[in-house]
Amino acid sequence: MPRNDEIFESTIMSKSLIDLISILDLEQLEVNLFRGNSPKTSWQRVFGGQVIGQAMVAACRTVEGRLPHSLHCYFILPGDPQIPIIYQVERLRDGKSYSTRRVTAIQHGNAIFSIMVSFHAEEESAFDHQDKMPDVPPPEKLTAEEVAKQPLFKEMPEFIRRYYESDRPIELRPVELGRYFGQKIEDGRIHVWIRTAAKLPDDPALHMCALAYASDFSLLDAIMARYGRTLFDKRMMPASLDHAMWFHRPFRADEWLLYAQDSPSARSGRGLTRGSIFKPDGTLVASVAQEGSVRERRA
Repeated sequence: MPRNDEIFESTIMSKSLIDLISILDLEQLEVNLFRGNSPKTSWQRVFGGQVIGQAMVAACRTVEGRLPHSLHCYFILPGDPQIPIIYQVERLRDGKSYSTRRVTAIQHGNAIFSIMVSFHAEEESAFDHQDKMPDVPPPEKLTAEEVAKQPLFKEMPEFIRRYYESDRPIELRPVELGRYFGQKIEDGRIHVWIRTAAKLPDDPALHMCALAYASDFSLLDAIMARYGRTLFDKRMMPASLDHAMWFHRPFRADEWLLYAQDSPSARSGRGLTRGSIFKPDGTLVASVAQEGSVRERRA
């Protein structure tokens, strides 16, 4: 993974890129021990995608010649954005084709997050297939200028308008805007275009970490879409419980990717969501699954 000083030397970069790089860059304290910081925001707890991305960076720093192909993680306790997070890496296996790392995120002496990351050496295979990409409008049809032409734009909630601001590390362009106004999506299938707000260095591992960071955005929305509600509903108490991700094919996180999401089940205060991430040409690059706590606040 490139260090901040190596990146900043090459060119003047936007605030968005600097923020994302600084989030994903870690300080090495000792062999297998790293420290990460949170950006200064008004959030009460650390964004889950940040912990996933930083833990992946820590794992990648201990593996050479192989890229991640899957990760499985659990959110144990809410992270405190006011203090650093310590990442402890365990080198579980280095085989001929696969390497395995376990990373534990620690704050106040307690584990707040745990992830297993598997790395694989690229190889040839006789098997190569994928699901078809959904047919949705391209990101060029969902710009702030295009969306502003819609009659509902003036009534759009402020948090949705912020999706189109340029100072965010991840750009988001939702397809089904009607669900933010109470429209129910009967099958729970929703779509959002995502990419980093500025160009990233040509490091495949960094692009994977950036996509892992972005993969936690809006995923539980697929549950709420069935009911015409959003996670920003003040009656809701949403929280990610676990997260899994598989990387299938090469991609760049700084180019538009379609995040197609659905929710096959919700019950007993928990909901399951799934995501498929495609390049604009239809190439499936990653798959995601997450279970979340979706509780309503009690009066």
